[in-house]
Amino acid sequence: MDGFLNVLKPPGMTSHDVVSFLRKKFNIKKIGHLGTLDPGAAGVLPICIGKATKLSQYVVSQSKTYRAEITFGFSTDSIDKFGNITNATPVKIFTIDRIQEVLTKFKGDILQVPPIYSAKKINGKKLYEYAREGKSIEIKASPICIYDIKLVSYDIPYRIMFDIKCSKGTYIRALVRDVCDKLNIAGYMSMLIRISVGPFSLENSYTLEDIKTDKYNMIEMSNVLPFPDVYLNNFDYKKIIHGRPIENNYLDVNSNFVKLYNPDNLFIGIGKVDSSKIYVERLLVGADD
Repeated sequence: MDGFLNVLKPPGMTSHDVVSFLRKKFNIKKIGHLGTLDPGAAGVLPICIGKATKLSQYVVSQSKTYRAEITFGFSTDSIDKFGNITNATPVKIFTIDRIQEVLTKFKGDILQVPPIYSAKKINGKKLYEYAREGKSIEIKASPICIYDIKLVSYDIPYRIMFDIKCSKGTYIRALVRDVCDKLNIAGYMSMLIRISVGPFSLENSYTLEDIKTDKYNMIEMSNVLPFPDVYLNNFDYKKIIHGRPIENNYLDVNSNFVKLYNPDNLFIGIGKVDSSKIYVERLLVGADD
């Protein structure tokens, strides 16, 4: 059983809970999720199964879109509604132009400090473990990219809803924290839905109930990778499966990676394009397959 499954994670479950449910359902150990969603968040949680786990890094690196809500009035240590209140301010009325102006300040390449209540690891330990132990630790800012951010609605004066398209490594709770700082008001993330991860979207996702009753379709491994196709001849196929580079006589477009297919048109892995050659990047088959 090899491929991807687009799961609609419900609020109240951890991403690990979803993986555990699927591991029991399919009776398979080789399974994982592609990007943690907070327990209180809902939305797209791509799952890789079997050989697809070897391709996870190429899916995780694709852009993501979210819809988030900020409620004004108080802040929490976890920046969501589940944390302890750390600050409170009077709620004030903003103009829509002012809110959009602040949101726009985060568009593009920026540095972001991850929340202390997150799964990011420092010195081999997750940040939320330091937080639960009451330990302080220096958290360095990481480079991310916000491709697009725009206001969806403003429920005057209490909350705003906005959409974000961002790169891997973006923490929406941290973005909420920073937006509130720019507006000079306390606030927390009161809702989060992940709308898409690369080609995975809400529209083609499956609930756990769908999966439980076998009302789902697996996605073929090659269909989630945004790379050009290279169909190898017999000579080059034999070289590739032995880890040897081949001449790039297949590709006339600029691409760092390609999807490799054997002479029977079966997907066998990923190649890396370097100058005039194609090198093995990740193979799903061995020389004896």
